[in-house]
Amino acid sequence: MQDFWRQLDRPILILAPMFNVTDVAFREMFARHGAPSVFFTEFVSCNGLASAGRKKLLVDLQFTKRQRPIVAQIWGEKPENYYVAAQLCQELGFDGIDINMGCPDKAVLKQGSCGALIDNPELAEKIFQQTRRGAGRLPISVKTRLGVRRNAVVEWMERLLALQPAAITVHGRTCREMSKVPAHWDQIAKAVAVRDNQHSATLIIGNGDIQSLSEAQQKVAEFGVDGVMVGRGAFGNPWFFNSEVSAQGLPLAMKLAGLQEHTQLFERWLGKRKPFVLMRKHFASYLSGYPNAKPLKLALMETKNLPDVKRVSKEFLRQHPLAGESLPLPS
Repeated sequence: MQDFWRQLDRPILILAPMFNVTDVAFREMFARHGAPSVFFTEFVSCNGLASAGRKKLLVDLQFTKRQRPIVAQIWGEKPENYYVAAQLCQELGFDGIDINMGCPDKAVLKQGSCGALIDNPELAEKIFQQTRRGAGRLPISVKTRLGVRRNAVVEWMERLLALQPAAITVHGRTCREMSKVPAHWDQIAKAVAVRDNQHSATLIIGNGDIQSLSEAQQKVAEFGVDGVMVGRGAFGNPWFFNSEVSAQGLPLAMKLAGLQEHTQLFERWLGKRKPFVLMRKHFASYLSGYPNAKPLKLALMETKNLPDVKRVSKEFLRQHPLAGESLPLPS
C-alpha cells in the first residue's frame, strides 16, 4: 500500500481526532459537505483492542467509503498492544495509523500514555517500533504537543524525526497549558525548522486555534507547515473545508438541516450503541452565532431522538419565518 501522505496536495487539511466527537457520523457530515484532505478516527485504546473487550471498541473504528484517506488514532502505554492494534487497523482497511503522544488528560498522563511519552522517549520509541511492525505497509504518523510541563519542542522533534514517521502533527501548547492559552505557532515553526535542518521527509502539520479555512491557509503560509489540523473550530460546521461555503454566513435553516442530517446519521450508525446525549452536545455548536436562537438551543437539549429534533426545529422556524430565509427543512 502506498504512503498516501505523499500523494496529497498542499496545503494538507485534516479534521482532528476528538474523543466522543469525531465518530463515523460526524466525519460523514464533512465527507458530504466539504471533505478535508485526511480524516482521523477518535482515539482508541490499544489496551482495549488487545483485550477481550475489543468488540465494544470497534464502533469507534467504523468508517465509510467517503471517509478516505482515513487514519486510525491509537493510544496506550504498552508497546506489545500497539503491535496488536496496528495489525487490526491493517485488517480493517485503514490508510494509516497515528500514535497519540499529546493528549493532556491527567488520568491518561498518570498511566504514562499520550502526552506523558514526551518525557519518556525510550518508551515512545518502542511504541513506534511495535506499531510499525504490526502495521505492515501502512504509514505511521504521530500527534503530539510542545512538551509536558515545559516547552521541549526542539529536542522532542529531534527524537521523533529519528523514527522517520510519515507525518508529525504538533499542537502548539504543552500538556500543562491544556487549551488555556493561545497556541504558540512560533514554536510549531521551530518544529518545521528542526525538520528542515535534518533534511527529513516527514511532514509537519500545525494544530491549534484555527477558526476558519482562510486562517488555516494563512497559518501554512506564515509558519511553513505542510498543512493544518482543525479541531474545535470545525464544531457545528461541516462546511468548514468547503471553500465555496465556509466563508459565507449560513442561513439558520441550512444549519438546522445539517443538524438534522447529522442526527439521522448518528441514529443510523450509533443509535443502538451510544447514548443520544453525545449527539446533543453538537447542537449548540450548530447554532453558535445566532443571537436569537437561545430558546431553540434549550429546546433541542431536551430532545431524545430525530423526530424530536425535527419537531423542535420546524416549530422554531414557524414562529420565526425570517430565520429560514426561504430555505425549507428536509422532511
